[in-house]
Amino acid sequence: MTATAMAPDDIRRALTRIAHEVIERDKGADDVVLVGIADRGDDLARRLAAEISRIEGAEVPVGVLDITFYRDDIGLRAEAPEVHETRIDFDVSGKIVVLVDDVLYTGRTIRSAMDALMDFGRPRKIQLAVLVDRGHRELPIRADFVGKNVPTSRADNVRVQVREVDGADAVTVRRSDDGQGDA
Repeated sequence: MTATAMAPDDIRRALTRIAHEVIERDKGADDVVLVGIADRGDDLARRLAAEISRIEGAEVPVGVLDITFYRDDIGLRAEAPEVHETRIDFDVSGKIVVLVDDVLYTGRTIRSAMDALMDFGRPRKIQLAVLVDRGHRELPIRADFVGKNVPTSRADNVRVQVREVDGADAVTVRRSDDGQGDA
């Protein structure tokens, strides 16, 4: 069974709210940079930057971070990892870096992202923005900005679709056939 957790308007409203929250918490956008975790987090980061720019009138740099080789399960997975391009064309040192991802689950992706980010400098602060927080943390990591909390079981599959990759915006939750679940 598949249920829609967020429709396109829900996603748009959530990103607008997160943009306002980032501006409020960080007292503007002057020292803020966004780094989206490939793949889909980078598309959400670009949308957040556009919304912050619309609200504040300031351009916010956006980078893309691939965490493939920072994952703690890199040698444990049977399938070959999909590698994306990392593109951070600005200095993160002394900046407020907002990491952006689609789904927060165990926290392991975010831990990997923080490790990877440190190769680019020493941010003043790292914050986390996610479209969906589904719970089931394995590491002590929480999001600073959340589009929607979606209660799930570990066997559920949460799928985020973004129009840039999938042609449409949606968040769906379905019961996994094998009982293992995924991100």
